[in-house]
Amino acid sequence: MPTIPPRFQFTIDATDGKARLGRIAMRRGEIRTPAFMPVGTAATVKAMKPQDVRASGADIILGNTYHLMLRPGAERVHRLGGLHKFMAWDRPILTDSGGYQVMSLSELTKRSEEGVAFKSHLDGSKHLLSPERSMEIQRLLGSDIVMAFDELVPTTSTREVQAKAMERSMRWAKRSRDGFDSGGEHAGNAALFGIQQGALDEGLRKASADALKDIGFDGYAVGGLAVGEGQEAMFGVLDYAPGQLDAQKPRYLMGVGKPDDIVGAVERGIDMFDCVLPTRSGRTGQAFTRQGPINIRNAKFGEDQGPLDPTCSCPVCATWSRAYLHHLVRAGEILGAMLMTEHNLWFYQELMADLRAAIGEGRLTAFANDFRVRYHRSE
Repeated sequence: MPTIPPRFQFTIDATDGKARLGRIAMRRGEIRTPAFMPVGTAATVKAMKPQDVRASGADIILGNTYHLMLRPGAERVHRLGGLHKFMAWDRPILTDSGGYQVMSLSELTKRSEEGVAFKSHLDGSKHLLSPERSMEIQRLLGSDIVMAFDELVPTTSTREVQAKAMERSMRWAKRSRDGFDSGGEHAGNAALFGIQQGALDEGLRKASADALKDIGFDGYAVGGLAVGEGQEAMFGVLDYAPGQLDAQKPRYLMGVGKPDDIVGAVERGIDMFDCVLPTRSGRTGQAFTRQGPINIRNAKFGEDQGPLDPTCSCPVCATWSRAYLHHLVRAGEILGAMLMTEHNLWFYQELMADLRAAIGEGRLTAFANDFRVRYHRSE
């Protein structure tokens, strides 16, 4: 008889300094770590077909609770067979809890211990998103990795404000745990991650990590970063925050980031990432290359017959020239956004594969230093 895959199992195969090479086994497939998750906010990775996202090397994608609850609605997605069937992606999906979008997109919000009452940015309709409702939505979507509901405040807030938000997030984490565990069959197939908060304060981060470990989660996210504090400050937190979490569980840095952010975070012990940057940049004409990002709109590419990145193995670089992509983007052709996005996703997945190989072979420091020199050479 075939072996039934585990609900969730994280294995660390090698380490190099603080960096870890690992695997997450789930029923919908294995996730190789360090992993980058393309963002499929509204049940689509923009400008990409699911099979092309998979071909780039992605093992898992991210969906968004806030956007999907508003349109087309979690109940509708559930009636139509769940998010995987709806969007034709049969691999794991992580859904974020919706908390960040409530804070950043809604016109009017009212926070209370119960949750966050808000008006939809689409039509002004009123909603309440609580830990329990967030767990229900993610269950209806059929998420494989569910994120706890938390409260995010700016890193520029006072320590008192940060402390109160962190403490409330930990109370919401416990309610998320209880709500998830009551989810029946879904709870037996999915995983739940807690989110560490505490802004840039080491003491608050430690208190948050301790509270999360007491509750118990399958994995842990470092939240509240990549919100404008800058790379130096972010790395300052990552110098200690991952070590405050359970070393046997995966660590996910939410919303990160630029390629050099990812390399530095992997060096500091992070296992999972997501960011809209490769897709959003592709749609606006920016391509990531190993020699740094380029703006394909620039006139100098108008007659450049070379590929976007001579070292890239993606179908775009194998087929089309910079001159053609320059033309497509300047002309506003949809194909331009599609091809630029496809290249960027391949770039990110090849970077993750290179990082995994470097960790496995014990040469991460040399790889990271060489990457930074080449990536910033144009500066």
